[in-house]
Amino acid sequence: MAGHRWKFVRVGGFDQVSLTTGADVVALRELDQKLWVALACPTKGLEFDARTLALLDTNGDGRVLAAELLAAVEWTGSMLTDVEQLAQGSGALPLDRIAATPEGKLLRDTARALLQSVGKGDAKAITVDETRAALAAFAQERFNGDGILTADATDDADPKQAIADMLACAPGTTDKSGKPGVDGARIEAFFADVAAHAAWLAAGSADPSTRPLGDATDAAFAAYESVRAKVDDYFARCRVAGFDARALGALNRDEKEYAAIAAADLAPGTAELAVFPLAQIAAGRALPLDEGVNPAWAARVEALRTLVIAPLLGPSADTRALREADWSAIRARFAPREAWLTGKQGASVEALGPARIAALGAPAVRAALDALLAREKEAEPLAQAIGSVEKLVHFVRDLLPFTRNFVSFEDFYGRAAQATFQVGTLYLDTRACDLCVRVNDDGRHSLMAPLSSTCLVYCRCTNAKGDSMSIAAAMTAGDVDNLMVGRNGVFYDRQGGDWDATVTRIVDAPISVRQAFWSPYKKGIRMLEEFISKRATDAAAASDARVSGAVNETTATVNAGGAPAAAAAPAAPSKPLDIGIVAALGVAVGGITAAFGALLGAFFGLGIWMPLGVLGLLLLISGPSMAIAWMKLRRRNLGPLLDANGWAINAQARVNVAFGESLTRLATLPPGATRAVRDPFADKRRPVRLYVALALVAGLALAWYLGKLDGYLPNGARSTTLLGLDAPGAASVPAPHR
Repeated sequence: MAGHRWKFVRVGGFDQVSLTTGADVVALRELDQKLWVALACPTKGLEFDARTLALLDTNGDGRVLAAELLAAVEWTGSMLTDVEQLAQGSGALPLDRIAATPEGKLLRDTARALLQSVGKGDAKAITVDETRAALAAFAQERFNGDGILTADATDDADPKQAIADMLACAPGTTDKSGKPGVDGARIEAFFADVAAHAAWLAAGSADPSTRPLGDATDAAFAAYESVRAKVDDYFARCRVAGFDARALGALNRDEKEYAAIAAADLAPGTAELAVFPLAQIAAGRALPLDEGVNPAWAARVEALRTLVIAPLLGPSADTRALREADWSAIRARFAPREAWLTGKQGASVEALGPARIAALGAPAVRAALDALLAREKEAEPLAQAIGSVEKLVHFVRDLLPFTRNFVSFEDFYGRAAQATFQVGTLYLDTRACDLCVRVNDDGRHSLMAPLSSTCLVYCRCTNAKGDSMSIAAAMTAGDVDNLMVGRNGVFYDRQGGDWDATVTRIVDAPISVRQAFWSPYKKGIRMLEEFISKRATDAAAASDARVSGAVNETTATVNAGGAPAAAAAPAAPSKPLDIGIVAALGVAVGGITAAFGALLGAFFGLGIWMPLGVLGLLLLISGPSMAIAWMKLRRRNLGPLLDANGWAINAQARVNVAFGESLTRLATLPPGATRAVRDPFADKRRPVRLYVALALVAGLALAWYLGKLDGYLPNGARSTTLLGLDAPGAASVPAPHR
């Protein structure tokens, strides 16, 4: 069987396949991918339906790959009775064009049901908008087939509260409706934690040693835990003091540390004071409980005395001081509880409390949730069918335009419509730039942009809503003399919204050979202007410094009680120039004059070929710049700009001079417009004609002096006749004719 017959067009300097029919689209697998313009593109930063891009991106990596596009094309072709529906561009899919296969029949029935749900049961075709509305309505159903249960899935109080408890213990999953919910895995994990925590609570209740004070244990243990580390620290310090008395000063903290905190207002709970010991350290000393306690810990020590020491040690306990032996006994009584708490299970549900955890352990609650999950699962085939209808409707409308911006760049080079990567138009410096791409990664763009050999202007764009984005605009016509970082323009997006645009970076590159011709002269003038400006600035600074010095000197004299200095005497005549300097200057001026004269002599010696000499001089100056520009313009291409945004460009998408001029539109007067040529505020006009006449006269005089006109003049008017041996051309005239 013969393969598909492809049509190629040469646009942009390379061959591109022309995709105009549905048959072209469904036959894409037959087209060698080496002939594709792109092999991947991002799903962000494109002017294309975001939902279509998401449906194409089956692996969810944020890029549409060639394999994913081929899969979408083949599936769509199998679902249609006439693939030319792809080329209709109407956005409506007739139901009778859906294939009669088992899957096709399911999609057709589902499409009819969707139309019925939006009140269009008699419609013969379904559109993207109708599908979107039906999907939104289906998403609000209790059971929408996404495998997630929300609290609205039931009116039964027990499972409804159980779902609310799960969401309170841990974040849930968002349902199609946009509400938080729980899926089967979350339900399984929740009830596993409920069972584990209930078993842990039961183990604690069965062991009396974990509750040495009964119902008062929780409060007592909390008071014990709040000071345990600090009490341990106190007795450890006392033992060190008993080991070596020399350490006592350091153990009680240095006096300077108290001085440091005493400079500020103190309160009992001051954090700086809390780091000091509980009480004064001494060898073998008991911990005082009423007097001499660190004020920052006094309240917690009092709670330890009333809630722990007295109840645990009994009436015989010393409530004024705690001995280390008694502290060890308290720690031993609480050790079983510490071990039990360390082995805590199902901590994620602890906040629900023992009573609620016990209620959730009832089998009826889990059974009710399992029944709801079963009903949710029953809706999955319908949800999948609705998703397939959505995908088919989107693909029928969008596959052809997408391939025209992926497999080929027909929209871009055809200029009939903007390509998907063109995000709008930038108006800046009396021009409109149509080749504007969104910048998704500034760092990658900085590396890739110079490789495009394109003059780029990067802008930060903001709108009235507070949104912002970065764009790169290609300058492919005009010049860059008035472009600079910080200039402002206006960017219009594809929807007509306006953004304030500020230039943040410029990537310099040739725009045209014409611009390159004038570039050396403009650079020379710019360097001269900068040199003159620098010299003037330096002179002004030196003058200001002299004036300031004189003023400061006068002020200092007056402040010291002296009279102001008399006006400075006229400066002494400068020393006459050295005779050697004068001689050197004479030689330099003579050399320059001789060189200039030789150059003019060479030009006038060309005779009628003098214009070619002028042209040669211009080419000598501008030729290198023009040659470099010509080579760079031949390399100018779109690939690096798009690759920097995640594309995989597979061809050299050139932007030559002629095509580039169509991408950047310069300001022109509208057809039929009139213009008053007289400007009342124009700069005073210089006598250009006089200057030209004087230059012509001077040139002719110089040519006569050099003897270049002697061949055209009578003998009496020749320079060799009038000037004799003093004429520069006298040496070339034979003696008898002088």
